Amino acid sequence: MKQKTINNPVSFSGIGLHTGKFARMTVKPAKENEGISFVRVDLPGKQPIKVTASNAVMDEKITRCTVIEYQGVRVYTIEHIMAVLHGLGIDNATIEVDAEEIPGMDGSSLEFLKAIEHAGIIEQQADKNIFMIQEPIVVSNKTSTIVMVPHDQLNISYTMDYDHPLLRSQFFSQSIDLHSFAKELAGARTFCLESEVEGIKAQGLAKGADCKNTLVMSTKGPLENTLRFSDECARHKVLDVLGDLYLLGYPVMGAVYATKSGHALNRALVRKIEAQRQKYTAVSYPAPIPVEGKRVFNIGEVMKILPHRYPFLLVDRVIEIEPGKKGIGIKNVTINDGFFQGHFPQKAVMPGVIMIEAMAQTAGVVVLTSGAHNGKVALFMFVSDVKFRRVVIPGDQLLMEVEIIRDRERTASVKGVGRVGGEVAIEADMMFSYTEAHYLYT
Repeated sequence: MKQKTINNPVSFSGIGLHTGKFARMTVKPAKENEGISFVRVDLPGKQPIKVTASNAVMDEKITRCTVIEYQGVRVYTIEHIMAVLHGLGIDNATIEVDAEEIPGMDGSSLEFLKAIEHAGIIEQQADKNIFMIQEPIVVSNKTSTIVMVPHDQLNISYTMDYDHPLLRSQFFSQSIDLHSFAKELAGARTFCLESEVEGIKAQGLAKGADCKNTLVMSTKGPLENTLRFSDECARHKVLDVLGDLYLLGYPVMGAVYATKSGHALNRALVRKIEAQRQKYTAVSYPAPIPVEGKRVFNIGEVMKILPHRYPFLLVDRVIEIEPGKKGIGIKNVTINDGFFQGHFPQKAVMPGVIMIEAMAQTAGVVVLTSGAHNGKVALFMFVSDVKFRRVVIPGDQLLMEVEIIRDRERTASVKGVGRVGGEVAIEADMMFSYTEAHYLYT
């Protein structure tokens, strides 16, 4: 997957939803790896504010919008344009704005989407910098929770539970791609309860909001407006999550389950994702040897081959694959692995049976990439000649070399050796039987 930017500049103008100030904004193409940046052209210096987790304003008092800041300069209410860039897969863009808040348009992302699609999107040469969630993340406060777990694409689910007859237990879930974003999310408008209006204005907010750009929800429905979707409010919450996730500055893959959350909790999630990315980026993966006929499978590709999922997906990457012959699996052992809660609380040691399972999953990737067993899954038959040579603890990287000794129509024999720092930790002979993949779903 390659990085993208827009083909031509595109401009917008309108009133900021909270400041009530008129603003002009232009989205321009940017070079590869530049990311998304905002530039306040109304201020001297015109210093770019790069969109990163560290530049997101984490003030818990800011609950009605998303703000970024650099060297004391802020831009407010960026979530709707960020959702469009995220939904369209745009990695690099420079956004110039002549006020502290971007135009609110109709309260959704729809006008941004249409204009940017009309301007065109072009593919660049550099690869996308995608991070796939490796471990579950939980953020919460007294009433709200967000959980994000490993998944092979971005999926966002939102449960709304307002003390309001039309917004009680409203639920929406969507896998995010260009088509679903445009059809299901972009048009969902921002909203507030009729009972909240006076309190919001007392805080000095919503100076540019009215019933045309904000759904003001009475007990009978929106004032002076009509819904675009019966669950438009829940959809807008998903739109906000999508925009806030792009504060990371890179796309992320995982399943998000949000309950009664808002911008403050979304930003807390972003900080935890970035911390996880830094942890896994710091891991020194052995460089794959570029030998003809050998392949590398990252976690996303592994998840397309194996049926295993959290908490029992035990291989992070498989390198040097000769399909149907041999390969090397990587398991980064961390204290967050669930089995360490009980094995052992006093001294964390990776269970031997878990090491065997991790080698078996590595073998599964190798045998199922040969092309000879399409539509099949490999199930454990037995293991023999197991030898445990050393303990494996959090912080270790387990490299599992598997070699297919014999591969028949219904069974496969595999030799596995696991090493930590070049030292053998485990050896085992394994046998698998093949069965139809639909066995797991019946």
